[in-house]
Amino acid sequence: MFRERYRCRIERCWEGRTLTTHIKGENVNEADTTGKKVKLILLLALPAVVENFFQTILGFVDTYFVSKLGLIQVSAVGVTNAILAIYFALFMALGVAANVYIANFIGAQKIEKARHIAQQSIIVTIVIGLITGIITIFFAEPLLKLMGIDNNVLDAGVTYFRIVAIPSVFMALMFVLSAILRGAGDTKSPMKTSIVINIVNAVLDYVLIFGFWFIPEMGIIGAASATVLARVLGTFILFGFIQKNTSLTFKKEYWKVDSVHLKELFILGTPAAGERLIMRAGQIVYFGFVVALGTNVFAAHQIAGNIEVFSYMIGFGFATAATILVGQQVGAGRFDDAKTYAKLCMYLAIGSMTVFGILLFSLGGSAGSLFTEDKAVIENIGTALKVSGVFQPFLAVVLILTGAFQGANNTKFPMYLTGIGMWAIRTLLVYVLGVQLEWGLLGVWIAIGLDIAFRAVVLTVQFHRDKWIVVKVEPEEDPESHCHPQTTKESMSGCVNNY
Repeated sequence: MFRERYRCRIERCWEGRTLTTHIKGENVNEADTTGKKVKLILLLALPAVVENFFQTILGFVDTYFVSKLGLIQVSAVGVTNAILAIYFALFMALGVAANVYIANFIGAQKIEKARHIAQQSIIVTIVIGLITGIITIFFAEPLLKLMGIDNNVLDAGVTYFRIVAIPSVFMALMFVLSAILRGAGDTKSPMKTSIVINIVNAVLDYVLIFGFWFIPEMGIIGAASATVLARVLGTFILFGFIQKNTSLTFKKEYWKVDSVHLKELFILGTPAAGERLIMRAGQIVYFGFVVALGTNVFAAHQIAGNIEVFSYMIGFGFATAATILVGQQVGAGRFDDAKTYAKLCMYLAIGSMTVFGILLFSLGGSAGSLFTEDKAVIENIGTALKVSGVFQPFLAVVLILTGAFQGANNTKFPMYLTGIGMWAIRTLLVYVLGVQLEWGLLGVWIAIGLDIAFRAVVLTVQFHRDKWIVVKVEPEEDPESHCHPQTTKESMSGCVNNY
């Protein structure tokens, strides 16, 4: 067992500290029964599920309202979102790094370190958000042309892209501020923020897209403007919640750029960004294959994706709990408990997402009729969602174990695995099955499902082999140690002999 194997090492590292972390009144490190652990998981996961639900609703409402303008507008927003996903990859990677480090430090009772790295992550986020905004100003049209879309779709896409992405600093801050709060064990505040901004977005969507009273009809411009205004509001709300959190309250001296903390963020965040960039780059390529199948097929693909994404809200909720709880347990040196929490999160997610998969398989076709009256498009949507329903249990495993690996400071393995799955399986098979064999959208979604299944199997094998935790050792606390500052738990047995 990890605890027995590395006891002397852990005692040396954490001597004199109380390894106790509280999440909303619950003692994480003393949850010694399965029932208590499940309760802790649900306390973290359910607010995250609700938050993801409302974030999903935002995309769903946007797509619903935009679909009333026409399939060209739906395709324009879909293609734009494929490019925006690259921006999201950078912002989410920063969020992952901040989340994991804050959870580790709080698990180790290093509150000041958690506060310090939170503020440093905000500085980096603002800089990157401004850079992506500048890139959008100059390269919006060339980036969208890479997708190979028609000129009528391109014009609408460029308009939407510029409005949404030039102020992307707010988009970035929402990702990272939410991640900071989750790292501190607070999943309720991001949930509340998500509820508020989605209500605001839905109202603004209707008013700005179709016009109301003295406000003129703005079409796709209105949809983009509503999204931006909702994000600005969400950013200020999240800042307010952080200021109220005693573990994260800002300190003036921590706004000074700190190269040590920035290096830590980049070391952990770079592989996480790499994983998402690999995913998004592959997505752009196979989106191009789907676009080649026709505008109606691509519209069906986008609509199916917006329906299927409801399953992600469940998976991401439990993945959030896994990242937080694994991160805190690893920070406290409790490796057995980290693995137990990861397993429980995975089992709960598999059960929940399997039920949702059955719903997708049974009712997916009828859901497509909410977006369009085109029978061919509705049929394609139903086909895609049937395939998606079959692969839901595998998707649950991928989401939760990726979150657990990240919570255990291991962002490199998911990156390598995503690269193999995306390029050697998904993108290749989308072309072979969807285009060459002319299976159309059926082939596209089978390819996606096979990639997910492959990654689920590999992650599970690595997890059960106990090759998933990376333990960070801080040199300043162990000046006599000759071990490398970052090492996997398998190699720690050599460090034990030093003590």
